[in-house]
Amino acid sequence: MTPALEISGLTKRFGDKLAVDTIDLSVPPGSFFGLVGQNGAGKTTTLSMAVGLLRPDGGSARIFGEDVWSAPERAKAMVGVLPDGLAMPERLTGLEVLTYLGLLRGLDKEVVARRAEDLLAVLELDGAEKTLVIEYSTGMRKKIGLATALLHAPRLLVLDEPFEAVDPVSAATIKTILRGFVAGGGSIVLSSHVMALVEQLCDRVAVIDRGTVAAAGTLDEVRGASSLEETFVELVGERDNGIKELSWLSR
Repeated sequence: MTPALEISGLTKRFGDKLAVDTIDLSVPPGSFFGLVGQNGAGKTTTLSMAVGLLRPDGGSARIFGEDVWSAPERAKAMVGVLPDGLAMPERLTGLEVLTYLGLLRGLDKEVVARRAEDLLAVLELDGAEKTLVIEYSTGMRKKIGLATALLHAPRLLVLDEPFEAVDPVSAATIKTILRGFVAGGGSIVLSSHVMALVEQLCDRVAVIDRGTVAAAGTLDEVRGASSLEETFVELVGERDNGIKELSWLSR
């Protein structure tokens, strides 16, 4: 069975820093795959290369068998992406952003209008459909970003920290949408450093540490008898920065 996402030997350097070191990962179709790691571990860089936002120094990425760099039109048609720090046309409303991007993808005008209405309603943005994106809160930006990722009904979603700055009620709504997407045959790759969230949602997980894969497999295979957070700390190791306590905070 063709993987939803297959990463082979992806490598990226920024100057003298090796940010991603020949990473190999395979995401089975129909899976909810969690990518976890500390800030700076290489998660965002890996995902950016995997979906065609950042050219790798080496290796390849395939979406349902289509190479992201040699067949970008076919590969990108099958994936919806919510990148970290998503830039938006800030002088458009949420509805205008969805309409513009839908038409840019070649969707029928009536289809775009119907889907945009549905997405704004389910993500509770319909009350702000006339509000410019520049006036959106961080949480609202995350939600409109998710809407743009879903608009063209992709087979794969790649989401980088989709719950960051999202309130609990909206987070519950997003979780329901994502679970429904997977139940309907879709595949999701979700990057996060919140272990409890990954345990709650994902059936497979990979731990990224300093640009390499420290562990990968089903959730139960990776965490064993411990929690994912405990296993993560064991794999990554506690960083000793030389500060044991802040004595000046003591009374």
